[in-house]
Amino acid sequence: MKAMILAAGFGTRLFPLTIDRTKPAIPFLGKPVVGYVAEYIAGFGIKDVVVNVHHQPRSVMEALGDGSRFGVNIHYSIEEPNILGTAGALDNARDLLGDDTFIVINGKIITDIDLLAAVKAHKESGAVATMVLRPNPRGEKFTVVETNDGCVTGFRELGSSDDAESQAPLMFTGIQVLEPRVFDWIPRGEYSDIIPVFYRPAFEKGEKVNAFVTDARWYELSTLKRYLDISLAMSPNGRIICGEGCAISGEANVEDCVLWDRVAIEAGASISRSVIGDGVTIASGERIENAVVVRADLVDPNEEMPDKAQKGYFEGDKYIVPIA
Repeated sequence: MKAMILAAGFGTRLFPLTIDRTKPAIPFLGKPVVGYVAEYIAGFGIKDVVVNVHHQPRSVMEALGDGSRFGVNIHYSIEEPNILGTAGALDNARDLLGDDTFIVINGKIITDIDLLAAVKAHKESGAVATMVLRPNPRGEKFTVVETNDGCVTGFRELGSSDDAESQAPLMFTGIQVLEPRVFDWIPRGEYSDIIPVFYRPAFEKGEKVNAFVTDARWYELSTLKRYLDISLAMSPNGRIICGEGCAISGEANVEDCVLWDRVAIEAGASISRSVIGDGVTIASGERIENAVVVRADLVDPNEEMPDKAQKGYFEGDKYIVPIA
């Protein structure tokens, strides 16, 4: 069995952390996020992995290499000149995925969901696809996946009148098990997303889409706040996470922070609940709180900020984005 990791997105909600790399390539507790995904897949004995790339492709390729460091063999599916969408990505890699059941997983999640149990349930169901779902009791902003008698039946936005239901709505984890005949629905050589081109038409034709529901640990690192909160919650070494080559003065105040590589915190500086990007220096007397900071030279002030990016501002040699 093969797996595909989706790693081609722009990561605009994580801007400016994604200004020089794509979202799956950002560091998380000493490894790129996509490295955790590769190790997760390898832990279930799946060794052949396809990774699609488009935005900042070198950042993913450099993070993963040939995959051997993470226990897998990686084949890259390059999307150029344009990104292809979640279904177009599969089309572009169909020759690499072969003619057997395969797994697709987002490259921005941390989880311990039992992947083999999901595959077993999928095969026993006889479905064309299985979506791995989990309850969303806190009502986070994820699309609601509707189910009936163990099958996926539709999708709706959170907050509709149907959310008066007694049970927590279900959300998609970004993990799906697919049969090769999914390609019968996917157009060749064009941008397409999997919900409108496969799932909805499959429902209409009476195809079975299995729902595998789990309450296993699952985190999605798609916003600045989630990235900081989850990093701190999962850190085994306390509330300060440091990359390589960091220098923190003993007379600085640093609390609940993620420091990337080569960060310098001078005496008299104070930072809390913040993410500090590569090569940033927080000088004596500076105070940073609830913010993401990167070097100003990485950000072109004349370029329009990416869609969905939180608004930031320039301050000296830094570009600062408050964490909402």
